[in-house]
Parts: sequence; C-alpha cells; structure tokens
Amino acid sequence: MVKLEPKILQAVEKPARYTGHEWNAVIKEHACVDCTFALALPDVYEVGMSNLGLKILYEVLNQRSDTAAERVYAPWTDMEEKMREAHLPLFSLETFTEIGKFDFLGFSLQYEMIYTNVLNMLDLSGIPVWAAERDENMPFIVGGGPCVYNTEPIAAFFDLFIIGEGEEVISELVDVFIHWKTAGRPGGRRGFLLRAAKLDGIYVPSFYEVHYDEAGQFSSIAPLEEVARPVIYKRVIKDMDTVRFTEKPVVPYLDIVHNRIMLELFRGCSRGCRFCQAGISYRPVRERTQERLKELSRTLVDATGYNEMSLTSLSSADYSCLSGLVDELLHDFHEEKVSFSLPSLRIDSFSIELAHKMQQVRKSGLTFAPEAGTQRLRDVINKGVTEENLLTAVSAAYRQGWKSVKLYFMLGLPTETDEDIIGIAHLAKKVVDLYTAIKGRRGVKVTISVACFVPKPFTPFQWVGQNSQEEFRRKQQLLKENIRDKAIQFNYHDARVSFLEGVIARGDRRLDHVIYEAWKAGARFDGWTDQFHYEFWMSAFAKCGIEPEKYNQRERSLTEPLPWEHTTPGVNKEFLLREYHHALKEESTEDCRHGKCSACGVCPNLGVRVVDWGDADV
Repeated sequence: MVKLEPKILQAVEKPARYTGHEWNAVIKEHACVDCTFALALPDVYEVGMSNLGLKILYEVLNQRSDTAAERVYAPWTDMEEKMREAHLPLFSLETFTEIGKFDFLGFSLQYEMIYTNVLNMLDLSGIPVWAAERDENMPFIVGGGPCVYNTEPIAAFFDLFIIGEGEEVISELVDVFIHWKTAGRPGGRRGFLLRAAKLDGIYVPSFYEVHYDEAGQFSSIAPLEEVARPVIYKRVIKDMDTVRFTEKPVVPYLDIVHNRIMLELFRGCSRGCRFCQAGISYRPVRERTQERLKELSRTLVDATGYNEMSLTSLSSADYSCLSGLVDELLHDFHEEKVSFSLPSLRIDSFSIELAHKMQQVRKSGLTFAPEAGTQRLRDVINKGVTEENLLTAVSAAYRQGWKSVKLYFMLGLPTETDEDIIGIAHLAKKVVDLYTAIKGRRGVKVTISVACFVPKPFTPFQWVGQNSQEEFRRKQQLLKENIRDKAIQFNYHDARVSFLEGVIARGDRRLDHVIYEAWKAGARFDGWTDQFHYEFWMSAFAKCGIEPEKYNQRERSLTEPLPWEHTTPGVNKEFLLREYHHALKEESTEDCRHGKCSACGVCPNLGVRVVDWGDADV
C-alpha cells in the first residue's frame, strides 16, 4: 500500500484529488477476490470523476463478489513531480494499492489528446509503455471508450481493447480471466489473450499484422491467429432497462466538472449529422422507460444527496417521453428542491417550454448548435434545422426571460466558403437584434463558440482533407472581422490542437512512436491550453520522419483501404458513401426514427433494433 506523507499533500493543488475515501467508494480486500481491476480516465480527477461510463463499470464490477474495481486518474503536474521525487508509484483511490499490482488497468479513451497521459500513467505505475515489453506479473492494459473506432496509433501500448458498450463484455472478460487464473495461467499472457480474443467485441492488436504499399500508404491488416477475427463488431446493449446502471455513484469531496446526478435517458442518436462520429458509433437509439428512469432518479437522489440532476444523452430533448418524465420528476422532487437540466436542446419552441419549466428559479444560459452559418452548409452536414427554427426558439426564450444564449459552430466543414463563415456573424447578429425587437432594449449576451472541424473515422466525411492550420486561422480572423456588435462574444479553438487531433484520429500504427517521443519530450495534458506544447509534437514528427499533413490534409480515395475498418460500430461502408455523395449534392437524409430506414446497416449487423417508447409499435 502506498502511503502519502502530509508534506506531499500540503505541497500540491487540490490534495483531495488523491486522498480517496469518498462517499459510496467501494473498498474490498484484494486477498478475498479473484480479480482486481483499476479503472482509469487519463485526465485530472475532476474530469475523470465526471465520466458516466466509468461510474457504470465501477458498479458492474463491484457488484461481483469475486472482483474489486478501484479508480485512478492522472495526477496533475505538481503531484507527478512530487511522486517522482519521492519514488511513489501511481496508486488507486480506494485502497492506495500500486496500480502495477492490479490484474487489469482499463483506460477510458475519450479523445485523442489524452494519449500521452496514458503513457505517463503507465510509466508512473512502473509498467512498460510498450505491450511487448510487459512480463507475466504485470496488469493487462485494456482500452475502451469513444476512441476505439481507430485504435491503431496506440495499438502497441495496449494488450486489448473493448469495442463498443462495456457493461456486459467487461464481466465476460473477468470470467475468462478467473477461469484462466484458476487453471494455472496456461500459456501465460498470450494464453489469456487467446481466450479473450474469442469474446465478441474484443480486439487484441498483437494478433494482427499491418501491411503498407510501396508508397508507404496503409494497404491491409491481417489476423495472425485463428481466434483473431477479420472484423470486430462493437458490443451493444439491447435492453437499457435491464442493464446495470450506476445507482450509488462516488460523491467527491471537491467540485468536479459535472458535480451532479447524471440520469441517462437513452443511447444513440438518429439525427444523422454527417460530421458526428458519436451519431454513428452509438447507434441505434435505445430508450429507457419512463418508469425505470423515475425509479433510478429516486435511488440516485437518496444515495448521493445531490439536489441537481442532469438528464443526459447525445440529444436529450429527443427522448420520446420527455415532457411527461419532466412533469413527474418536478412533482416527485418538489419538496426536496431538486433541480433538473437538459445538457442539449433541440432548436424548437418545445425545448424552450421544457427549459422554462425546469429552470423557473434560476435561468442559466441556453445553448444551441446550428453548426454552420448558412442553410446551404447545414444541408451539407444534414443538420436538419433552419434559421427560422433558431430564431423562433430564441424568440420563445427571450419572452420567457432568458437573456444569455450560446451558439456552437464549426469552421472547416466540407464545401465551406467564406460566405458560410460570414454567415455565422450575420446569424449571431440576428439573434442579438431579436432581443432588442422583443424587449425594446439591449441587454442580451450572445456567445459564439467555434470549433475547428476534425474529420473522424466511420463518418461520411472520413475521406475528406482537413483544413490546414493557416486556413483555420484565416477563417477565424475573417469571422472576427465580421463580428461588430459588442453583445457578441467570440470564442475559438486552437488550430494547432485540432491539427494534431486530426492527424491522430485517422492515423495508423506508424504514429505510435510519434506519441511516444512527444511524451518523452514532456507532453502531458495536451487538451489543456496551459499545458499544451506544440513544439514537443513537431519535434516528435521530425524525429520519426513522419509528415503529419499526409494523415489529416490528404483527400483520401473513396476506394482505398482505411486503417480503422476492422474495429467497427456496425455501419455499412455503402451507407457512408451514400451520405458523402448526398452531402456534396446538399441533400438531406431524414431521421430514421420518424421516417424511413436509412439502411445504415447497424441494426441488422448487430442484431439490435431501435427502442422508442413513444412509438406505439414498440
């Protein structure tokens, strides 16, 4: 057990990140279980503790009497310095056990810019960062989360990946481990991986060989073992009512990013925005029943003492029974003064009515995501909303008392022109002027946040080239010059970070040494503005002889093999190609929940169906 000296905790910012013993934390004797599993999010405590997926897996594993699951997050830079000075290994928050002594270390991979933190956490644990260098006594390193639909740039650091939703497969993985362990660990590490690879949704990268053509481009990936499948389909939960959900989440001692109850209404999104990887990777829509959600809400409030609950999903306002659910929750928790919020709103008056109902005491700002400044470009990305929709929704909000609006957009979308960019400024100005027209005075605050578009695998835009950094900066300046109203605040992303994200998102295994060299140079917390060091990455690319632009700015052929196609969310390539061509023609595709099936292939390929409790046929 690692012992933290008071002098260390007194020397670091927010020592409660490292002290553990929070309410609802589960502590088990390792000697009394057959499997120990450290669950990690490679970011600071406040971010890691806000991740709903890890909260669920924590309870899934700890409900087993034969398994102990504990938490670990990336120590902030000040704590890392103290740990290295004192030769303290990375430890779990429940029992302060060295991470290197666990059977499994599972990382939730939320976005590409935390990969150097993965390496840093392995190193702090005394575990070799390269999977091939680990011995028989070291943990198996597991990856999961949104980034598993292209794991190739980090394949060499992991023993296996869980593709898709983990509630069921993680327990199956533990069963395989305990059986292998009880049998005397036949075949060593490789023996376990051979057994694990037989499970649906498990990808063992060392069981595959990658080939490149004479020009140095990726050409194919082939299984080396009989158990290794040519294509690994994601695991998917078919019934959201019966699957385990977090009912006793750990309550932190300090404020975290999402310091409230998160009640997951459903998974999936059928709106079909063509830039959105999550819209593909979480298909199909599967709702929880209103009755189950009410039951969970009661359990969660009683178990945590929180007085705020967020109704979460990719598009929460699309929950088919939302109005009735909100009415019942407000009634049930009125005496306890529990407040409710929606993290995402549709651009319509129905959403405003709900938000008004839920925020009668205090009206925080409203957030909408038009994504593009003109209708032409919104049609390209299949956003499915119009300027009229937005202005109608904003009008309703102003009349209900709101005077703060946030609008999200992207720069660099396929087919984008300067007219589309200037359209963002014009649309924001209309939102400002609408307040004056309705209220007869000024006083509104409109914030526009503009991200740099990053093409992602398994989207209709996976073939397009990303804008260069110079082009992103030109477009940011163009937009800035066209914003002339002081009521509009303009926020934008660092193009250098988006550039790197674009390289890694569609990279192959040759990038593993780049990530390694960047980490060795000192890269940590690359998603944090004050910690990001662009020069570390450029030096790493140069040292490895790799031109990053070939990964993110190159327009890919529609027929060339892609490095990520063997770990799939179940979507058919033919569907993505159709959607790509529809985008170029500025043609919309309707929502398959309320219109005809778009033949994306996910439901038949995975043996699952849409579950919509507002549909009388379900």
